[in-house]
Amino acid sequence: MSSSPAAPTTNEALAPVPPDRRVFQWHDHASLWFSLGVGLLVMQVGAYLMPALGTQEALVAIVAGSIVGAGLLGWVAKLGADSGLASAGLMHAVYGRTFAGLPILLNIVQLVGWGTFELVVMRDATVAIGRQSGAMAGAHWPVLATLLWGGVVMLLISGSMVQLVRKLIARVALPLVVLSLLWLSWQFLSLAQAQGFEALWTRKGEGGMGMLPALDLVIAMPISWLPLVADYARHGKSGGAALRGTWAGYALANMWCYALGVLVALTLPSQDLVQALLLAQGGLIALSLILIDEVDNAYGDAYSGAVSAHSLLPRWSVRRWGLGVAVVCTALALVLPMHSLEPFLLLLSSVFVPLFGVILGRLAFGADAAALVARAPAVQAVPVAIWLAGVAVYHLAPKVAADAGSALPALAFSLVLAWATQPRAAA
Repeated sequence: MSSSPAAPTTNEALAPVPPDRRVFQWHDHASLWFSLGVGLLVMQVGAYLMPALGTQEALVAIVAGSIVGAGLLGWVAKLGADSGLASAGLMHAVYGRTFAGLPILLNIVQLVGWGTFELVVMRDATVAIGRQSGAMAGAHWPVLATLLWGGVVMLLISGSMVQLVRKLIARVALPLVVLSLLWLSWQFLSLAQAQGFEALWTRKGEGGMGMLPALDLVIAMPISWLPLVADYARHGKSGGAALRGTWAGYALANMWCYALGVLVALTLPSQDLVQALLLAQGGLIALSLILIDEVDNAYGDAYSGAVSAHSLLPRWSVRRWGLGVAVVCTALALVLPMHSLEPFLLLLSSVFVPLFGVILGRLAFGADAAALVARAPAVQAVPVAIWLAGVAVYHLAPKVAADAGSALPALAFSLVLAWATQPRAAA
């Protein structure tokens, strides 16, 4: 009787992807996360390191922060590939089926926020490119550009995520964006050479940001993807390939874009990074290619927001939720002003760094995540308490020890405590 054909819709977010449907290999993970790691937002945040840090200090923070942040991303990707679970499933396994709704809701909110930011960046870049070409002078063009990019995201979300990654991103978007980054790097390195490369290379910082806070700012970008990575990695054939591909792809993109942001800030100091890029020879074409690649970032936000929402209300399919999230992001992009990114990024980090520190501490050392989801209670009190304490550590660490940073202390605290308190006698 319980096997009635009228059973409720399967919750795709909480059920592991069957092994025969896991098709991503390491190069699929690498191309996806390189593509997602490239963006105008990343370059903009890279420019924030200037002029507080010296050039060499900034590059050390960029390399170290990218390796650590992308390594965390790869580690969570391995959990997703090994278990076949989406991020929502990992949260259910660790925090309990009822309480997991809170971090999932927070994730949906941050994904809508990121999706909105992406559309605003794409709109502003489109209008800047148009006006550089002598068009789009009217006040209606920003609205039309927002609707255009929102429509493109809706079109993509109505198709297959797996096919999008394996065909459109890997074969089309990735080569184009690499060419555009190479061109921009060449142009701004040439400009640095003309201005005196030695002086720029040895330039000292003006102060106002220490090395560890700078490391936090670099780590913040890959950390912002932690709640999304398992949604894609669960389609991977092996956990090791997901770890290597995600780590290598994202670390390379993050280093390149942060460093390019620093280079632009050094050679053409400007409040508007897009305008600075347009001043480079061939900058219009290169910026246009990066802008096209930016679409997959907005798509990634909408798709993962849909998977998270589907986990809470499975009566709507992932595709239907994706269209809804894209519509909301487009509407918000039409009415919300663009605020400074730094506080937004660090606020997200304060929630998701300890959240995934606990998930890694509980699941990354041999636990059967799929089995834990199946028998999860309503609330797992100990992981919840460690997460909340980890958020407090994130905010208190810099006050207790100036220049200590926030992300690394909170991550170490939550991961070690979650591992040390996990039940040892699993029957």
